[in-house]
Amino acid sequence: MIPAMVEAAVQKRQGGGRAAAKAASRNAILEAARRVAARDGARDLSLRGVAAAAGFAPAALYGYFRSKDELLLALAADDLGRLARVMKEAGGLANASAAALALLKGTETIAAASGALAEGGNSDAERLFNGRLIAALKALSDARGFPADSRQSQCDVVLMAASLSGLAMLSRSGRLSALGFTPEEILARLDTRFEA
Repeated sequence: MIPAMVEAAVQKRQGGGRAAAKAASRNAILEAARRVAARDGARDLSLRGVAAAAGFAPAALYGYFRSKDELLLALAADDLGRLARVMKEAGGLANASAAALALLKGTETIAAASGALAEGGNSDAERLFNGRLIAALKALSDARGFPADSRQSQCDVVLMAASLSGLAMLSRSGRLSALGFTPEEILARLDTRFEA
């Protein structure tokens, strides 16, 4: 009986080691994908380029991500998680908006992942993305100072999130300054417009 228990414990420990190794490899792939996306643009991300940057054979990536779309969704979900954290830590709507804009200006994965979202999709990657999106919207709602408990309040939070995303895109592309505006000016107006 004792040898069987020892064998079961060893197998469990080895399985835990394999799970940790798989998680570490997945994180290495995501970090490589983030570097490739920063260099080449998230829309031009290729699994072959990510595999080379991560030191993996291209076919090995399919053990972690079934497609480029799934990899983009994982990157975007990570960015949405970071977005929710920075908005929670910022305190207040003006600070949360500025923190969100700073993060969004530095990444295009969320916009690139929109093409990967299927209508009514049900994959694990899409569920993770949706969960992180809801967390980011809740953080923005909390920064407003009251919960989005009515349909109108929920619409305001979605409008503000869409405004921040659009502002980040205009700022990142240089179009905002070409129009004669600064991000700070637009943020101040946005904060005034959506104050609780």
